[in-house]
Amino acid sequence: MSEDALWPRAAGWLSPAGSGQYDLGLFGVLASGTSISATGADATPTEIRVALARYSTYSWSQGKDVRDLSIADFGDSETPDSPDGEETTMGLAARVTKNSGLAIALGGDNSITYAVMRGVFGDELASSGLITFDAHHDLRDGVSNGSPVRRLIEAGLPGTSVVQIGINDFSNSPQYAARAKEYGVHVIPRSALRNRSADSVMDEALSKLGNKQLHVDFDMDVCDRAFVPACPAAAPGGISADELRQFAFLVGKAKQVRSVDVTEIDAMADSADGRTVRLGALAVLEIASGYQNR
Repeated sequence: MSEDALWPRAAGWLSPAGSGQYDLGLFGVLASGTSISATGADATPTEIRVALARYSTYSWSQGKDVRDLSIADFGDSETPDSPDGEETTMGLAARVTKNSGLAIALGGDNSITYAVMRGVFGDELASSGLITFDAHHDLRDGVSNGSPVRRLIEAGLPGTSVVQIGINDFSNSPQYAARAKEYGVHVIPRSALRNRSADSVMDEALSKLGNKQLHVDFDMDVCDRAFVPACPAAAPGGISADELRQFAFLVGKAKQVRSVDVTEIDAMADSADGRTVRLGALAVLEIASGYQNR
């Protein structure tokens, strides 16, 4: 790619973390070993960082440049699927949270949501809240990318402090739908999004969670498969790339949000144009732009 001094690339905005305080803290969690579907999601954090070179740091609609924010790259939790891996991820998440205004975790599969949120909130898990953008409830038994929400609830997160946006038809079982209802999870399904603005959906989610500090999980299979071919469980009929970007901006803008993860992209299975990884990179930029507008 040619270079232009008047068109700085977003990849150059990242800097290695030091000992200071930052507006944003980025880190990767290379999880893939417990995924229900075979995945190369452990390669995705690196690929998202690379894909940032495709974009600038300027939001035309907001008239602001996110380069005015400080962002540090805290590296990766490299073996999150090992016996001690989740503890390592929790420690890294806690460090990023301590040293930044907003922590952004790049997966890896969706199993990372459990360790990242535990690390961010620690002993305050019971008084925090969770929003997921996901086609699935993630309430399965066992330990996998299909179980992080159930594991968080069993660890002390109240089910009534969970809002799930984008739950899709034919992507869940009646048993897990019943479990979500039993836990008191508030569901805004895909079918309810079709005639609503992103702002109204976020307003509903935030009103349900009150003043709690929040973690937000972007499982990218909430999107239509046409936009995210590298998401193994994505189905035709999910939300659009533009809707995802709107939600990412609003999540970054919400003052209650303390941490975010972007998960379930298998960079090794992406289309030739890299559209899924590129959407992941744009989600990071939209989150940052939202944060700049708090």
